[in-house]
Amino acid sequence: MSSRIGITMGDPSGIGPEIIVKTLAEMDPQTRAVSAVVGSMDILRRADKLLGTGLRFVDGLDAKSGEVPVANVLTKDQDKIRDGQVGAAGGEAAYRYVEAAVQLALDGKIAVIVTAPLNKAAMHAAGHHFDGHTELLAHLTGAKSSFMLLAGDKLNAVHVTTHTSLRNAAEKPTMERVVATIRAGHQHFRELGVANPRIAVAGLNPHCGEGGIFGREEIDRIQPAVEAARKEGIDVKGPISGDTVFYRALKGEFDLVVAQYHDQGHIPTKLIAFDTTVNVSLGLPIRRTSPCDGEMSSNSMLLEKIRDVMLTTKARRHEENRKQGNLPEPLLHQWISEHSNPLLCIQT
Repeated sequence: MSSRIGITMGDPSGIGPEIIVKTLAEMDPQTRAVSAVVGSMDILRRADKLLGTGLRFVDGLDAKSGEVPVANVLTKDQDKIRDGQVGAAGGEAAYRYVEAAVQLALDGKIAVIVTAPLNKAAMHAAGHHFDGHTELLAHLTGAKSSFMLLAGDKLNAVHVTTHTSLRNAAEKPTMERVVATIRAGHQHFRELGVANPRIAVAGLNPHCGEGGIFGREEIDRIQPAVEAARKEGIDVKGPISGDTVFYRALKGEFDLVVAQYHDQGHIPTKLIAFDTTVNVSLGLPIRRTSPCDGEMSSNSMLLEKIRDVMLTTKARRHEENRKQGNLPEPLLHQWISEHSNPLLCIQT
């Protein structure tokens, strides 16, 4: 299987092309050659000219040291794409870039997808009615379900629901969905080398409903889900009130918090580490990550995400070796800090 990192361009009308070009320019030549951009060659060259980075792009995934491999994707009405303008042409292009990257990943030609931001309004205007990358990737891969994990050095949150209204978010956390979210988070951390992940499940209502006074979701759905997960041998506690659970996780009591809705998990993780938190899609047959926020503020953020992907890939291989008896039980954070060279991580 390939160890190549595939970077989707996102909406070509937005900041994606420029951020990607800046990121590639900061890479050393060898790392650049084992990354690949999935998007428009013409738009990449335009961004390169605008920034004066002088990169060399080649069509296809085979590249020499210093060159940038590009999986060139031609899309409908590409000539109508304008910088800074939301439109169907940009939305169509963004969708097709992700579609192409997914196929490359399923075919084993790239190891992981790193996504630059797309614009949901543009994608909807093009007729692709998905709420974001997580839902789009589940559709393209045929996955039964997918889950959004925000991962950082100090705080990790996986979400039961994501891009939906707050009103709908109160209805969607069924017992089955909460159990599935706990399982997905548990499995991911096990793959990273955490032998027994400590998981906390946040409540939905203030003070977990105060025994049903503020709502029965904790009684009827969340508590039964926690109990079911415990019976599977998962170390999970909850429901715990949303106004304290993240503080306890930050202090080291838990490895992962299961958030019931988008902002419940996003606000604390972004407040603690906005520039370094990674968005990882769980439950898919492929690996995908991105900056934690659609609006990447600098190329260093995308470079950090690529670095983290490489570390994750290395950590997975480390865990496989450990299971075969080749390595001792890992201390994950210590190990990552000792293997933080992205080139080293992608070559092995």
